Amino acid sequence: MFRSRTLQQLAAHRGEIGARSALVGFDGFVDTIVTPVGLRRSAGENFTPIATLAEFGQRIVAAAGKSTNIELYPRLDKLGGNGPIMANALLATGARVTYVGAVGTPVVHPVFADMAARARTVSLCAPAQTTAVECNDGKLMLGQMRCLDEITYERICTIMGERTFFAELEAASLVALVNWTMIPNMTSIFTALTTHVLPTLPPSPQRIFFFDLADPEKRSAEDLRAALHAITQFGPFGRVTLGLNLKEAQQVAAALGIAAVNEDEASLRAAAAAIRERLALHTVVVHPRESAACATAAGTAWVPGPYTSQPLITTGAGDHFNAGFTTGMLLGLDPEACLGVGVCTSGHYVRTGESPSLAALETFLANWR
Repeated sequence: MFRSRTLQQLAAHRGEIGARSALVGFDGFVDTIVTPVGLRRSAGENFTPIATLAEFGQRIVAAAGKSTNIELYPRLDKLGGNGPIMANALLATGARVTYVGAVGTPVVHPVFADMAARARTVSLCAPAQTTAVECNDGKLMLGQMRCLDEITYERICTIMGERTFFAELEAASLVALVNWTMIPNMTSIFTALTTHVLPTLPPSPQRIFFFDLADPEKRSAEDLRAALHAITQFGPFGRVTLGLNLKEAQQVAAALGIAAVNEDEASLRAAAAAIRERLALHTVVVHPRESAACATAAGTAWVPGPYTSQPLITTGAGDHFNAGFTTGMLLGLDPEACLGVGVCTSGHYVRTGESPSLAALETFLANWR
């Protein structure tokens, strides 16, 4: 069973994580988690929430030609953005992390203070803002992100210093470049790295380059194909891994003219393999809510996940999967075990709201129901 094999491999290698370093960037959000109110009875939490996105959508559609008032009950403000959440989860494993992104100017925003105390943190600009409307069947992310226009290769080098940025890339075992969709200049950053920076660094074929597109629905198919092409150019410099949730996999498949992706095991395996082959990447991983699959040159792997219908939090679940999967890669685990670490890192987080240590992850792996 994959859980026992994952536990064995994790126990054998988890002591190595302190020697692994990650460079993560470049976004940053302050997330306000809210519950939509369906029927309010009195003050505070005395209300019935709008339980599903379908019901939420019906409220909005019914307001066409009129107006409506939907109360969003605040639960908490938290660190957000694909990069900071992934970085936080990597820190919890014991990895060394450098974070470069939109975490506040002239000082780091308070929601990032804990991360900044544990990771080397470089801020490029003010953080974006997200209101995350969480329902039982999913979430709606409403973002204000004009500040992310400021993130460019030139700004990174200006803020960090070009020599320092190059040194951080050279030292990193993992380079995670996430949230392509919301950073308009990310494709040009990819190109600058593969044409200007990486050819000057000593070869490191075991370095992992991890990419998360982050729901490219609002970007054109032409833009998406250009980004995917730019990602393929990292191939000569390390192990390129593309992480996709189900919706992202469907969007990438459509852009590449690959067969539609469904949620069953066979379709997930086939989609991961087809996207990997088309783009000539080291690894492609696809992770819907209830399982995950990946493809490498050696074949495909699939594992079920510890799905719960009553999560404490869902915002950041995919970023925790990404952190878990890449932690497995950093430790040299096989693809099935990397998937196991990924789904359990996410499963632990959505139940507790906390990023697990490797010890906590082992306990979860051994005991999940």
